[in-house]
Amino acid sequence: MLKPLAHFLFTLTGWKVVGKLPADVKKCVMIAGPHTSNWDLFYARTAFYIMGIPLRYTIKAEMMRYFPLNIILKWLGAIPVERDKTKAHRRGQGSMVHAMAKLFNERDELVVMVTPEATRKFVKKWKTGFYQVALRAQVPIVCGYLDYSKKHAGIGPVIFPSGDLQADMVKILEFYDQIKGKYPEKGVDISRMDMTYKSPSVVKAG
Repeated sequence: MLKPLAHFLFTLTGWKVVGKLPADVKKCVMIAGPHTSNWDLFYARTAFYIMGIPLRYTIKAEMMRYFPLNIILKWLGAIPVERDKTKAHRRGQGSMVHAMAKLFNERDELVVMVTPEATRKFVKKWKTGFYQVALRAQVPIVCGYLDYSKKHAGIGPVIFPSGDLQADMVKILEFYDQIKGKYPEKGVDISRMDMTYKSPSVVKAG
């Protein structure tokens, strides 16, 4: 039901799906970038319905407290995560990185969408929690993108985290530097960004 509707919406708006998730990638962290507009979730979620990817995404745990919003969010694939470290510790959840890695280890198939910018504004440096999750869970990072200049929603490079955060982040950001968000001035611009990253010490989650 949702896939035909997604096809109709993309035809109506002139958008096109480009590329596809490799068949052998059953679990991954999917970057959604660049994130510059509230419309990004709509186009990204529609594209993943077309591609048949059972996408999940994280949201603040408190968002699931409100009815009927919690029902809608769960239906759309939301995974509630406690981002407050103190509250997470009280509930025995550990860090968000640990909690997300644990989700991957408990499932045979899981694609989780993340927005490393964590805001719709221009940022000088991406948050790297998504990288630590992928490294800990030993899953690849897939560069999903929305190019508003071409109206393309697609799948870009697949990055297997090497543990060298600096080298891997340069590859990722150089790719997104070529992609134009709805508001390009808010997107990735490596000429204005801090490109220095310190590799994390991460062990596989049990």
